[in-house]
Amino acid sequence: MNKKILIAATVLAAAAAAAGYGVHEKFFQKASDEIVLYGNVDIRQVSLAFEEVGRISELRAEEGDQVKKGQVLAVLDTRTLELEAEQASAQVRAGEQAHLSLRNGSRPQEIAQARAQYRAAQAEAERASLDLKRAEALWNTPQGHAVSRQSYDQAVSAERVARQNELQAKEALQLKVIGPRVEDIRESEASLEASKANLAVLRHRIELGTLRAPQNAVVRSRLLEKGDMASASSPVFTLALTDPKWVRAYLSEKDLGRVKPGDPAEITTDSNPGEKVPGRVGFISSVAEFTPKNVQTEELRTSLVYEVRILFDDPDSKLRLGQPATVRLHPAAGAASGATAGGV
Repeated sequence: MNKKILIAATVLAAAAAAAGYGVHEKFFQKASDEIVLYGNVDIRQVSLAFEEVGRISELRAEEGDQVKKGQVLAVLDTRTLELEAEQASAQVRAGEQAHLSLRNGSRPQEIAQARAQYRAAQAEAERASLDLKRAEALWNTPQGHAVSRQSYDQAVSAERVARQNELQAKEALQLKVIGPRVEDIRESEASLEASKANLAVLRHRIELGTLRAPQNAVVRSRLLEKGDMASASSPVFTLALTDPKWVRAYLSEKDLGRVKPGDPAEITTDSNPGEKVPGRVGFISSVAEFTPKNVQTEELRTSLVYEVRILFDDPDSKLRLGQPATVRLHPAAGAASGATAGGV
């Protein structure tokens, strides 16, 4: 009887072992379809600095503040630039009036004035010509010179000056009628454009005195304070961008062929082990590298791996920069979903 009981127990134990082996084999096969990676949360960072040199007059953000794209974070004292801009604006207005005057040409009143001056010069030339004729008649009398040599020379000189004044007044009238040259108008236009460009540069420099957030981010560091001198080489803030975020992990060569960009992934952390954050494979390096020593065990430090980034959405900022994370990839599920999508 004892022998029969022992044999029966042996058979049951063997059956249980076989069943257990089958369950274990099934579990192992399921686990083999899943790739588990260990990495750290990574994000992009931005160092914000003023392009202009100046003294900081306002700081509107503290460390840890969440800022929106375009939000003003700091302001420089730009009073000097504003005064220069006012001066440049006045120069632009003066240039516009000068250019408009050249384009419109001479006014009718100016032409009439030039014509009157020409007629006056003509009359003066005629009078000087008559005076010269009288002086010549007195100089050439049969009885001898009835006028001094000095008076005669003065009459000759006055007649020449009057004729030159007449010619000058005539040319001035012609210029008034014709108007300014095309070259003068173009020169005035170019000068006006240069003044406008100078004003635009000053206004742009004033705008650069306002430091704005380039994207939605979190202020990591506030490096300068109100009253400090800022420059392009002195960052004021360091920002951590809230989007995109990813987990930087490393994929072994044997799993490289099973993973492709777009594959689904699940991300968990030690702080919230029961909360799974959905993600996707966004980048797989095309260059192999040695496993980082701070990530893998000593036995695997000489193995070649490929960097992989698992992108995920984190609108509530639950995952922080450098936080350890566990990534589970399901290549088979990704392939199945891809085949289904292709069929549709």
